[in-house]
Amino acid sequence: MFKVLSVEEIFSFLKDLNFPHQKDYLAMYSSFFGGVITEPNFMLLPIDDHMVHRGDGVFEVIKFCKKRIYQFDAHLERLKNSANLIGLKIPFSLKEIKEIVKKTIKITKANDGIIHIYISRGFGSFSVNPFETIGSQLYVVITRLKPLPARYEKEGVKVIISKIPIKPGFFAQIKSCNYLSNVLMKKEALEAGADFAISLDENGFLAEGATESIGLVSKDSYLKFPEFKRVLKGITLQRAMILAENLVKKGLIKGVKLSPISLEDAYNAKEILLLGTTIDVLPVTWFEGKIVGDGKPGPVAKNLKNLFEKDIFSEEVSEPV
Repeated sequence: MFKVLSVEEIFSFLKDLNFPHQKDYLAMYSSFFGGVITEPNFMLLPIDDHMVHRGDGVFEVIKFCKKRIYQFDAHLERLKNSANLIGLKIPFSLKEIKEIVKKTIKITKANDGIIHIYISRGFGSFSVNPFETIGSQLYVVITRLKPLPARYEKEGVKVIISKIPIKPGFFAQIKSCNYLSNVLMKKEALEAGADFAISLDENGFLAEGATESIGLVSKDSYLKFPEFKRVLKGITLQRAMILAENLVKKGLIKGVKLSPISLEDAYNAKEILLLGTTIDVLPVTWFEGKIVGDGKPGPVAKNLKNLFEKDIFSEEVSEPV
């Protein structure tokens, strides 16, 4: 049916919307509305916000568990760096954003969840001209922290090599809201019957996943990660490099390195790992049609996962809501 909708009809339609995923949307702070919205149906953005129609914005995803926010400062610093790289003014200080996030979490009364922080270029016009907006905007969305499938940790995950071109070096360093290539990588993985996809750089070295970093335990027992020249500096990956020193002391690895990783290195690896904010560490037991190691989650993945589960309550890198 085609007709011009009245304001009353629009509000009635929004009030009656009911989709299963909405139960996971707990609260949204919007600088556009000037407050917090707790009704999922009204967690909306202007269509002329340049983040919507141009992907012109940056974001961060942060985890909180038992009312402790993990690596809050590190994520906010990366948010600031992403914004600076594209000349995007953050409308609040990082201290003010912290307060907004914490107050929004408290409204939800959730102990665990995911924080989504977006800085948009702002609304005004449908052009590519970034100076036509009325000013940058802040959106903070709190969602439930959903458990991963049990088989991920118990059996490991399947990973394929993506055919989607890697982002150019400059754009790889920006966590922008233009995630089309990332979306296509995830689509590609699921359509292939895998869990995740990993891109390769122009030289055929491992790069990164749609939202995950990758690493491996080499034949000579070093924990290796791709260099940051062509990939986003993963917050979880950088923390893993520090926590992994505990694995050196236990004799599980000889050390940690940033170095180019070839497909041959991956095929011969003792273990392959995926890392990320919501997954911490996942073992890869099937990589591009080949069994990794003995086909079971390895000791490095298990021990590093345990270290992360303890680290989230460390006062060094987490803080209370």
